[in-house]
Amino acid sequence: MFPTPSQVLRQREGVLADTPFPLLLHALMAEERTCTLELKVRQREKRIVFEDGAPVACQSNLLHETLGKYLVEKGKLSETDYQKALAESISAEVPLSGLLVQKGLISPFDLYKQLQANLAHKLLDCFRWADAKYRLIADVEPPDASVRTNTGQLILTGVANVMPFDAVATHFTFTDERRFGQMPGTEAGLKLSSKDARLFQALRLRPTFGELMERTGFDTEMVLRRLYALCLLEVAGFAEDVDAKAARLSAGTVPAPEPVAPPVAAQAPQGTPFSDEDEAARNALVSAFMSHRSKDPFALLDVPEDVQPVPLRKAFLALADRYAPLRFNTPELREKAEVLLAAHAKAFGALSDAEQNLLWRKRRAAHREKDRGTRPTTAEQFRIRTDLLDATTQFDEAKRRLAARNHAGAFEYFEYACDIDPKPLYQAYRAYARYLMKPEAHGRLAQQELQEVLRQEPSLEEGWAFLGEVAQGEGQWGQAEDAFRRAFKLNPKNRRYVELIQEIVRRR
Repeated sequence: MFPTPSQVLRQREGVLADTPFPLLLHALMAEERTCTLELKVRQREKRIVFEDGAPVACQSNLLHETLGKYLVEKGKLSETDYQKALAESISAEVPLSGLLVQKGLISPFDLYKQLQANLAHKLLDCFRWADAKYRLIADVEPPDASVRTNTGQLILTGVANVMPFDAVATHFTFTDERRFGQMPGTEAGLKLSSKDARLFQALRLRPTFGELMERTGFDTEMVLRRLYALCLLEVAGFAEDVDAKAARLSAGTVPAPEPVAPPVAAQAPQGTPFSDEDEAARNALVSAFMSHRSKDPFALLDVPEDVQPVPLRKAFLALADRYAPLRFNTPELREKAEVLLAAHAKAFGALSDAEQNLLWRKRRAAHREKDRGTRPTTAEQFRIRTDLLDATTQFDEAKRRLAARNHAGAFEYFEYACDIDPKPLYQAYRAYARYLMKPEAHGRLAQQELQEVLRQEPSLEEGWAFLGEVAQGEGQWGQAEDAFRRAFKLNPKNRRYVELIQEIVRRR
């Protein structure tokens, strides 16, 4: 059905039209690779960092995907506070995220949640890049990152909601009589939505694709998207493959997964309440977790380089007690506490050994010497990126050209804006500019594009207005009148819609 992960990764570069993005994600997850995946399409570029097969970071040249702009768009930060914090981070030579926490504009716990959401937002956008070029770059050292993404969940969400349907249909083909089923002994750690769960349960009956549509009540696209993702993640497959795997499991050639015991709530030390609801303790844990990978053993334990054994032991025990996993009840916080405990124990072991202690002191001295000799200036180190692509700038230029009746130039810049950030508003303007550029040839296509935009965003006034203009130009008076009435309902102050409706009524 799909090439094996080793076959996918055998080629170090290519195009996503031949090797789709979800296929690359699954291969990197299955092979547990630590590397960087570089994607380029026209002006857009992204570099996704993987650690043991999981995406942990993504650098993008799209302005709206930077952390500050993302927080503003999500209502977590005002534009004024963002601009002030950005200017201060440049002058004070501190990262923006740390400054936002320091100024109390966001808590460490909320920052971590937004970092996760921002990473997922950047990665889901890549599912749209069907024509991008990709390159795999091997990384010698593991990345310095604390935010991780569930690759399986990312694939299911991206294929079901973002990936162009043409790409799904092209890379997932089968005959009508093929039957599908649930793969035995597979656990992908997926959180299924109600629609995903309904389709997954229907697979127990070994249906054909047509029968699966009947049993779920879903249309072709909805079923094909979810089936593609589930088969790629190997939780579903062709019936004969399901039977073959079941036979291997029963014969013992593939070890069956051990039964998972029901989760047992962690027990806090007697008399000590859980710290999950303590906002200060929760923020301290998450803040320490996010920064621990960038620190050496001295900084991690917060001890001087000439620390003696007794103070070193006390520092370690204090941190082990403060962030003890037993103090946290929820799995997410307990897991972070366990990671911190392991990191603190490793740092304590390193500094307790005379040879490793000396080695770390030499590394610190070398870093200080290097910083003195080649330390970049503030402007060089924290310069404001001028090569970030801003969809708003492209959109404003396109509207200026549209007002000047430069329809081809306007379409080009609306296309740029949609490339960077495919908002329904940008797509509606692009469809209208396409129509104005050549009304006699692009009328039907523009109508289809506007109808799709309005299906996604029914409250878009401009979309209904443009649809009315295009339908009127195509002589479809009924559709034009209906579109203008919907636009007027959304904005009753615009009397132009009334005039257009009256004109259509006179013509009819």
